[in-house]
Amino acid sequence: MLDGLLKVLGDLGNPVPRFTAQRCLTVRQNVGGCDACARACPHDAVILTHTVEINEANCTGCGLCVQACPSGALEFDVTGVLTGIRDQDGDAKLVCSKAGEPGRTLPCLARITPSAIVAAGAWDKPLTLVHGDCATCDLGGPTVPESTQAVIDAAQQLRASTGRAAQVTLRPAQAGETSGERVSRRGMFGTLFRGARTVVAQSIPDQPLPFVDWSVPEERVPQDWVWRARALKPTPAPGTPVHWPAPVVDDTCIDCPVCANVCPTNAITRDFQPTGEVTLTLDLAACTSCNACAQSCPPQAITLQPEWPIEAFGEGQVIRVGGSPL
Repeated sequence: MLDGLLKVLGDLGNPVPRFTAQRCLTVRQNVGGCDACARACPHDAVILTHTVEINEANCTGCGLCVQACPSGALEFDVTGVLTGIRDQDGDAKLVCSKAGEPGRTLPCLARITPSAIVAAGAWDKPLTLVHGDCATCDLGGPTVPESTQAVIDAAQQLRASTGRAAQVTLRPAQAGETSGERVSRRGMFGTLFRGARTVVAQSIPDQPLPFVDWSVPEERVPQDWVWRARALKPTPAPGTPVHWPAPVVDDTCIDCPVCANVCPTNAITRDFQPTGEVTLTLDLAACTSCNACAQSCPPQAITLQPEWPIEAFGEGQVIRVGGSPL
C-alpha cells in the first residue's frame, strides 16, 4: 500500500507544466506579444519577461495556463487523462480533487483540454466532469467552470465534422461534498496521505514530459493537437469541412519571412523555387490556430480560414506562390 501511495505521490509531486520555448509566442516575438498564460493564472505563478517562467512555489498545477495557451507552449501530459476516460467501464467520470465525489480524480478540471472531449466522442463514451466549489478554491479558482466549458465548446466544434457530438456533462459536486480549503504543495501531500486508498485507486497519474527535441518535426506539434486530429472519428466523409482555423494569404503579401519565423510549430514553411518564386506551404495538422502569423504580418495579408476539407490534413497546402523574396 505504501509503495503504491509513494508512486502516486511521485507522479503528482511536480505540478508545473512543461514549457517549450520554441512554441511560445513571446519567445517568437509575435507582434502584440502574448500574456494569455499570465492572465489565466490565479496564483501569480507565471512570470513573463522575454520568455515564460513558472514560480514553482506558487503553482498549484491547476492547468488554467495550459488551457489558455494558444500555441501549446505550456502543456501537461494528456495521455493520462485520455487513458482515464477510455478505461472506465460504461460511462466515464472525471472529478476535481476538491469535489469530494468518487471517480477518477484530476487535481483540477482545468486539466481538461479539447483532446479529452474529442476522444470521448470518438469512443462514444458519455463523460461527466465534476468540479468542486471553485469560487472558494485556491487550487484552481472561480474561472475553472467557464474555462472548461470553453474547452468543451471548442471540442464540439471540431467534432461536428464527424457527425457525432461528444456527450459531455459539466456539473458541480453534489451539495455537502465539496471543500474549498486552501491547497498548497504541502497541503496536497497531506490530503493524499489522509485519503491514501482513494488516491492510489482513483488518481490519474501525472507523467512528467520529456524535453521536446525540436530537430524532430513530429515533436514540434503539441500533444493536444496531435490527439485532436487522431480522435476525429468516425472519419469525416470526403469533402467534409473541419473546424480548424488556419492561415490563408491574399495578394497583398510581400513575400517576407515573418509568418514562417513567428509560427510556433513551424506549420508554415517558406521555400525558394528555381524560378525565383517564393512559396508558403501550410502543414494544417501542425497549426494551432494561434493567429501569430496574422497578427505579425506586415501588410496584414493573412487571415484565418475557419474550416478546411478533411483531405487537407493529409498533405501540405500551398497557401502562397509569390514573386522575388525581400
